[in-house]
Amino acid sequence: MSNFFLCRDAKANRCPNFAKNSNSLSPSTAKTVIGQPFIELITVESTNIYAMDQLKANLAAHGTVYFAHDQTAGKGQRGKSWQTQPGTHIAISVVLDCSFLSLPEQFNLNLMSALAVHDFFSKYAGEESSVKWPNDLYWRDRKAGGILIENLIRGNVWQGSVIGIGINLNQVQFPSTMPNPVSLKQITGRNYDTVLMAKELCACLEARYRQLENRAFMQMLDRYNEHLYKRGKEVKLKKDRTIFNAVIETVSAGGELFVSGCQQDSFRFGEVEWVLTEKILNNEKEE
Repeated sequence: MSNFFLCRDAKANRCPNFAKNSNSLSPSTAKTVIGQPFIELITVESTNIYAMDQLKANLAAHGTVYFAHDQTAGKGQRGKSWQTQPGTHIAISVVLDCSFLSLPEQFNLNLMSALAVHDFFSKYAGEESSVKWPNDLYWRDRKAGGILIENLIRGNVWQGSVIGIGINLNQVQFPSTMPNPVSLKQITGRNYDTVLMAKELCACLEARYRQLENRAFMQMLDRYNEHLYKRGKEVKLKKDRTIFNAVIETVSAGGELFVSGCQQDSFRFGEVEWVLTEKILNNEKEE
């Protein structure tokens, strides 16, 4: 049975049972499954910041999941914020032991996380779910969620990782600063229990983590590319101040995006941005 904690004041770190029930990252032979313990935070600035603070203080064991009912300053990729309406989303951060991976193998953690999120979401939203490089969750041309991975590395030692995951579940009205969002409720017409859904996501993460431990990297990469957003289609990308067309081809084992139809045939994460076209912003499906 999972351990359970309810923190009323995350900023003040008032979790009276937390310290005595938590450990530094355990050896691989003693790992618990992802989601044990599952710690609910009523309000927190950012689950990733909170989880990383616990990891640095050796107060978070492998598998610990922090779930926020209200996240006031969620973190997204490239320094962007992740805005949520309280009680309507999955907002979790997962602490993982990745010491069995070498530093050049970091992208495999992206593969594992993106596939787990896709496994979970596509069960409800269907085959039109996809993974947008490097690790956004999409349904058709609309963003349903995102992943932010932060690693704690000291010297050449991988101390641990925090995987932040945000998925839109029940929200139906979004701020104008989010140009193309979608929630599971908008897709299916149903309301969802956010805690139960987060725990189901944990099971998907556990299954994919076992693949990661078994070093099934190429199998995972093949699945990632099967679900790659806009694969084989022309999109607009932006590098520096230049916007250009490119056809999405595949993602390499090192995490590079390979394209065709433009001057450069591959890009590293952070080197280019996706440009949303008017057609996508109008939520129309491309031919």
